[in-house]
Amino acid sequence: MKIEITVLGSPKAQKRHRSTSVGKFIRNYDPSAGDKADFLALVHDKAPQQPFAGAISLQAGFYIPYPKKFLRTGKFEGQLKPNAPEYCITRPDADNYAKLLLDCLNSVFYNDDSQVAVLTVSKKYSFKPRTEIIIEEIDD
Repeated sequence: MKIEITVLGSPKAQKRHRSTSVGKFIRNYDPSAGDKADFLALVHDKAPQQPFAGAISLQAGFYIPYPKKFLRTGKFEGQLKPNAPEYCITRPDADNYAKLLLDCLNSVFYNDDSQVAVLTVSKKYSFKPRTEIIIEEIDD
């Protein structure tokens, strides 16, 4: 079985867990919890009836909006400058985008993210920010 999903909008990256002290106690929290819930709400209707049980392959493409520094102004406003790169090499890192994605899909598309045997991640610039996902079961 193969599932292909496209989520429009600027991709979100996993943020580091935080700790704060409340009196004598330390409280840990996930600052990405809201982003995870929003993303899962967008993809939940594409989920299989039963989560995948075996090894899976996941391809994720994260398309980031072009920063203003790569766009021309004046008469050619909105066009790319000749030196504009295709791949995004700035922060957040590609693995942080992948971590948030894997955590969101956990228990809905597959039982545990340890089942992801093949993971392919790309991070590119685009005029149409989005996240593209392809999930496939691997036949053993």
